[in-house]
Amino acid sequence: MTRGRSCGHCPGSHTGERPCLATATAKAGAWLLIEHPGPWPERVEDLADPAPVAGAVRAAKRAGVRPQLIRRTGRRRATPPLQVYACFSRGGDVWIEGRELADPAELAALDLAALAAGRSPGLGERVAEPVLLVCTHGRRNACCARTGAPLARSLATRFERLIWETTHVGGDRFAANLVCLPHGFLYGDLGETEANAAADAYLRGEVSLPRLRGRAGTPEPAQAAEHFARAHTGRLGVDDATVVSVTGIPGTSRYEAVVHVRRSRYRVILEAVQQPDPCGSDCGENQRTYVVRELTLLNEAALV
Repeated sequence: MTRGRSCGHCPGSHTGERPCLATATAKAGAWLLIEHPGPWPERVEDLADPAPVAGAVRAAKRAGVRPQLIRRTGRRRATPPLQVYACFSRGGDVWIEGRELADPAELAALDLAALAAGRSPGLGERVAEPVLLVCTHGRRNACCARTGAPLARSLATRFERLIWETTHVGGDRFAANLVCLPHGFLYGDLGETEANAAADAYLRGEVSLPRLRGRAGTPEPAQAAEHFARAHTGRLGVDDATVVSVTGIPGTSRYEAVVHVRRSRYRVILEAVQQPDPCGSDCGENQRTYVVRELTLLNEAALV
């Protein structure tokens, strides 16, 4: 069996020592989740069988939609039927559609261009419950299986059908990783305590700032600016903070952001800095983090 590579840092338990601020993937604003019990290839686009699922994965990537293979923890059913979700996580109008498909060939009828643009792909009814994804993609990185699989099993004892194992979500060095959809909030370097806190917060309509990597589909500086504004104000509601603009300051590694937090508007100056690579040169992932240099209340924004 092919074994996924290890980051080299994983001691087998949560440490919470690696800064994970603003590390959520900026390329995932629309998602296609397809139940496939496995085996999972190292890269989802290399999936060959079943052909309809493989074709949908490649079509999603071409359309600018993030494809994820998902499966239940423990005993896994053979498919079909297979559960499929379409999620849109950009902006304030986020949503999930989902249904079981009796025939995987039905995937070919989905309008993935519409999904990428935030419109229904024709999958089915809107889903009221969130979807919580735990990366357990051992073929991609051994740390994800070593830390993600037991975390998924643990969370499933509390959150049951909301929990799915999934393929790579980015940031292998932050295993175990959790994605909260439809908003796309991503958490990393989780132990059971932090993961339960993050899931509980999301179910009550909030974020949990410890171990929050950011919101997928959002540029890194915007993720950092939102985080700093939330930390400053204590506003944790999923819709409490909106990044209005982010502008690079010429000749520097600094950014100026404007963030609305409820009815107030803040100016945030933040700087991108390099952090030491904790897992060696094989990681191949971005090692930047952000520090806040200035955070100023501008005025009371006339928001409705």
